[in-house]
Amino acid sequence: MDIDIIEAFNIHKGLIATLDRANVDTDQIIPKQFLKSIKKTGFGQGLFFDWRYGLDGKPDPSFELNHEKFKGASVLIVRNNFGCGSSREHAVWAVQQDGYKVVIAPWVERNGTRIPGFADIFQNNAAKNGLLTIELSESEVGEIFQHIERSEGLEITVNLETQSLLVHTNPEISFHFDIDPSVKEHLIRGLDQIALAFEHENAIRDFEFSHNVQISIQQS
Repeated sequence: MDIDIIEAFNIHKGLIATLDRANVDTDQIIPKQFLKSIKKTGFGQGLFFDWRYGLDGKPDPSFELNHEKFKGASVLIVRNNFGCGSSREHAVWAVQQDGYKVVIAPWVERNGTRIPGFADIFQNNAAKNGLLTIELSESEVGEIFQHIERSEGLEITVNLETQSLLVHTNPEISFHFDIDPSVKEHLIRGLDQIALAFEHENAIRDFEFSHNVQISIQQS
């Protein structure tokens, strides 16, 4: 069996881009017309397609990610409930293939209900494909948005080992984030879930052997 190797993640420094919208669903991330491909590549050009381009096929200058100041960005900051809607894994592929290594979103509380930064399925698909999703509080993300509005070309350093963010403002500001330990391990090591399972190959083989022996005994 082939084992997929995802890009190992430890420390990443990159330009920040912002998408100041909440409840961005997967059909907005990668519209359905791009799902016909049987390949796992080529989805970057379809990211936010309906927002990114006008009816004439040209980039829409009013769409924030088309702004020149965000060109080459590798860290995307959004609002809450990003990636809701259908379970299409293509949404994660599109984000990655457009150059993003990290997506940051806030959890918010509305009328006593906690709304997460990311939809569960999107977050799970991201972890399986090596895209780091980071959830901060609403006030923390709001602070970063404010700095980006005042500073062009703002960069951030993401340290997965220490679970910290350092925004290179003047003076610099830092934030801590939580992450599931198992997700952290496989991102740092650059292994997908199948590769991690294969580290227990001998135990799996022993279990299969003993299981087959027990079946043979019961059938004899």
